Amino acid sequence: MPRLIAVLGVLGVLSGFANAPLPAQEAFEISVYPYATAHRGEWELEGHVNYANRGTTAFVGSIAPRQGQVRFAGELTRGLTDHWEMSAYLLAAQVPTLGARYAGWRLRSRFRAPEEWRLPVNMGLSIEYEATRPAFGESPRTFELTAIFERRMAGVQLLFDPTFERDLAGPEHEFEFEPKARASVDLSRTITLGVEYYASLGELTRWHQFYPTADILLGDDRSLHFGVGFGTMSAGDRLVFKAAFEMPLGEKH
Repeated sequence: MPRLIAVLGVLGVLSGFANAPLPAQEAFEISVYPYATAHRGEWELEGHVNYANRGTTAFVGSIAPRQGQVRFAGELTRGLTDHWEMSAYLLAAQVPTLGARYAGWRLRSRFRAPEEWRLPVNMGLSIEYEATRPAFGESPRTFELTAIFERRMAGVQLLFDPTFERDLAGPEHEFEFEPKARASVDLSRTITLGVEYYASLGELTRWHQFYPTADILLGDDRSLHFGVGFGTMSAGDRLVFKAAFEMPLGEKH
């Protein structure tokens, strides 16, 4: 019980940062963070690709038009312990008006509460630092904090990721609130269908996105993920096609 009170206390403090203006919309890794982490000593490789079929068509300051962009995030993850992993990202994009461009990099550290704590829901925490090129973000340096809540029930998975983001450079330094959620059901041992939700709940402008998704397990911890996203008119991307793969590197410990 003391551990549960401590975790809930930290998350309660984080919720106080939710009164924030509209943040830049995520473009590269469109995913809801899971509770599970890589095991101690394991390496994992992930790739995320998405295509913005409908979006902004003109520059907004230094930010390039999003419509027609093909964006890629390569992610390498190492399990430091059974409950703590570190990830490094390389970001790139193909922009119709600019060609192929290097977009930036990220470092992420993700923790999860041990199962031995017997919490009512599985809990985790992700801390991320991002460096972005001017064509792809309003701030060259960004800090992100994400709480992770998961519940599994007989083949059904529910995930909720309240995310708080802050620009470390530029005119805006307030925390911005971007909730993410996912509900999925296992149709078989290899196929999972789901729905994902992404939003920005700023004071002045808000946007929402919904993604029907499908996951295919290929065996040996290899998987493919596909989704189609539909956004409101205020979203930078209003129709997005996304795909991702995940695979282990080396032998499983």
